[in-house]
Amino acid sequence: MLIVQDVDLTPNPQALKFILNERLLNAETRNYTNKEEADKDPLAKGIFEIDGVVSVFYMDKFITIEKDPGTSWGQIQKPFVEFIKNFDINLIPPEKKIEGTSAAETELLKQINQLLDQRVRPALAGDGGGLEVLGLEGTILTIRYQGACGSCPSAIRGTLVAIENLLRREVNPNLEVVSG
Repeated sequence: MLIVQDVDLTPNPQALKFILNERLLNAETRNYTNKEEADKDPLAKGIFEIDGVVSVFYMDKFITIEKDPGTSWGQIQKPFVEFIKNFDINLIPPEKKIEGTSAAETELLKQINQLLDQRVRPALAGDGGGLEVLGLEGTILTIRYQGACGSCPSAIRGTLVAIENLLRREVNPNLEVVSG
């Protein structure tokens, strides 16, 4: 049985990170910004049935929920805890098999992802969020924030600059990071 063990605040005042007693995913993240996107994922779809939920992000042993600013957390927390308690973890769609690096992925993109995995993604996960690399064209890296980071003003501004500075220092001084 899934149990909410703890709730963490995030830098985004509209998002909370719910820490669970069991692992949901091993290597993947799942991010849904609306009910339609979550249609094939029973966990996220069920969370979106709770009034006021506007996004769902989950990985490892936590779920981050972002709420509508007009909804109080009191309206969401109790139905969420009940839903999680009664949810069958076996209904979560299986993770996609990771078959190594595709031939199309460049050495630069490998270096970028390796650095993001080591230094950036763990910090974002600590705040209930994540980061997806959407693509690399020349030296322009397009990323998308996930979970609590998706609509957080500090992620959109300050963190983006910090990531760009880190990648310029460690990987390539000509890299530009943009949010997609």
